[in-house]
Amino acid sequence: RTSRACYDMVHYGHSNQLRQAKAMGDYLIVGVHTDEEISKHKGPPVFTQAERYKMVRAIKWVDEIVEGAPYVTTLETLDKYICDFCVHGDDITLTVDGKDTYEEVKKSGRYRECKRTQGVSTTDLVGRMLLMTKAHHSNTGTSSQECTKMTCTPAFDLLGPKGHSPWTGVSQFLQTSQKIIQFASGKEPQPGDTIIYVAGAFDLFHIGHVDFLEAVYKLSDKPYVIVGLHFDQEVNRYKGKNYPIMNVHERTLSVLACRYVSEVVIGAPYTVSKDLLDHFKVDLVCHGKTEVFPDRDGSDPYAVPRRKGILRIVDSGNSLTTDDIVQRIIKNRLLFEARNQKKEAKEMAVIQAMKRREEEKSKERAQAVL
Repeated sequence: RTSRACYDMVHYGHSNQLRQAKAMGDYLIVGVHTDEEISKHKGPPVFTQAERYKMVRAIKWVDEIVEGAPYVTTLETLDKYICDFCVHGDDITLTVDGKDTYEEVKKSGRYRECKRTQGVSTTDLVGRMLLMTKAHHSNTGTSSQECTKMTCTPAFDLLGPKGHSPWTGVSQFLQTSQKIIQFASGKEPQPGDTIIYVAGAFDLFHIGHVDFLEAVYKLSDKPYVIVGLHFDQEVNRYKGKNYPIMNVHERTLSVLACRYVSEVVIGAPYTVSKDLLDHFKVDLVCHGKTEVFPDRDGSDPYAVPRRKGILRIVDSGNSLTTDDIVQRIIKNRLLFEARNQKKEAKEMAVIQAMKRREEEKSKERAQAVL
């Protein structure tokens, strides 16, 4: 049994950590902090604790969650939940007074580390929202010079001191076939499965998406849910601004990590055609209560499934949209900028202390040789 903690703005980097953690043991328990704890140690969370609990439960590698987990992981906590060890990423987590939250479990040998996913962080995503550039889109056709100029450095980086913490930064996510294999279920539809097709942007994969996919999943006793993801340019055509915030490669992993999803079509056509329905042997096509934008030629993208009588409008009971999340960020912009400057400063202080300790050890070794 293994244990972890935190989770605001759950993204595929978090999912990848949980995938790695599950592979280290047999049963994965995830500790998620309260809003109060996160505000005290890190700054204001974007999502409420109820939303965060539900998001983490929806990740397919999670067996159980602990609501209101303590910010500092102690041996007492591990013993309480019968955990052999706890797992965290290879970045550092500090308390409000700058102490390593895993110090006790590290000393006792009940700590494991998993690799951080390159190219994504909550910091980076907040930066993309605040700067409203499109440099993160795949195949935008922008010149390399323009991309350099538009690179999504978070707004707080521009306002605050230039830090160089390896844990709070922006880097480009590079998709690989191996990463898709690690996230994919690899299961094909079985006889008797109801094949359900849904399509959309599924940008900044959030609790609104989870509630919708769960509602779709519950429409059948044996559901096989296929999610069609539109390419970035298609999403930008109907959503405008700098949407999608996450490019198609990032959105693919976010959706694949959801326990209600069986398969993802990367770059699905906007119109749900007869060919697509026949190819995947689709029994049911679902859409939420959000607005359906017409295709480029003004036609209804759901005309075929509507005509066949297999289109179902699903009310998930959750009206949260990606736009709502962006508005939450912009509303609290100054708080988020302050939060990330503080986080950067704390990390830099720890790095300096680690360097000094290493230098002292080197001097001691040199003197011992003499």
